[in-house]
Amino acid sequence: MNNFILKTILLFAFFAFFSCENEPVAPSNKPYKAGVILSFDDAYINDWYATNQKLKKYGWKGTFFVCKINTLDISEVEKLIEMQKDGHEIAGHTYDHFNAVDYLRVHTMSEYMSKEIDPMLRLMNFYGLDVSTFAYPYGGRNKKLDAALLKKFKIIRGRAFCEHVAKKQGCYYDNSNLVFSFSIDDTHNHFNIPHLLELLEYAKKNNKILILNSHKTVEKVNGDYQTKNATLEYICKYIKSNNMNFYTLADVEKLQK
Repeated sequence: MNNFILKTILLFAFFAFFSCENEPVAPSNKPYKAGVILSFDDAYINDWYATNQKLKKYGWKGTFFVCKINTLDISEVEKLIEMQKDGHEIAGHTYDHFNAVDYLRVHTMSEYMSKEIDPMLRLMNFYGLDVSTFAYPYGGRNKKLDAALLKKFKIIRGRAFCEHVAKKQGCYYDNSNLVFSFSIDDTHNHFNIPHLLELLEYAKKNNKILILNSHKTVEKVNGDYQTKNATLEYICKYIKSNNMNFYTLADVEKLQK
């Protein structure tokens, strides 16, 4: 009788094992609350600071990728420190704003790091700016650069180009340490409000984190690489009215843990 029971148990376990083996394994992607990362490149500190005053009422957050930190005056550095205290992220965008791919055509990786990355980090750390993420100037990157920079930064950001369908844009966070952003500069070839709305709606409906980038923030556009404050306010209103989150790039790095 005991042998019969033992055989029955073993037979059941055998079939249960192979039944489980054949079942498809569900993906392990974490369910993040839908939201937006608003990022800003270069060194338009006074413009960003003025925009921050306008958008504070929305409880917003942004990631500000700063280049040419050595050219800033003390009042600009103080504004960055204040914005960091407000919950914004201050991040790296190189020392001199060279296109990294072009630079490596005539220099070594070691020279790039010693010229563009290490002095930037030293000075930003000296000022008390907590830098953990990085954006490539002009979106210029390759795998060799990615590997080198991920030894210095927790997340690096490139640029997503030339897709017209929202779900095909590569500008959504995907649990990777290499991410891409969509430009909302007013004169960017692929930017318009209807397409921006499609990106926001896709993020909302699919629990995605949309990554956007811009440069100089202005009331009225009068040149390239400028984003209207009205566009940013449109995004902030959409986020608040749809119960979405504002994220920084440093925030999503923490979500991976």
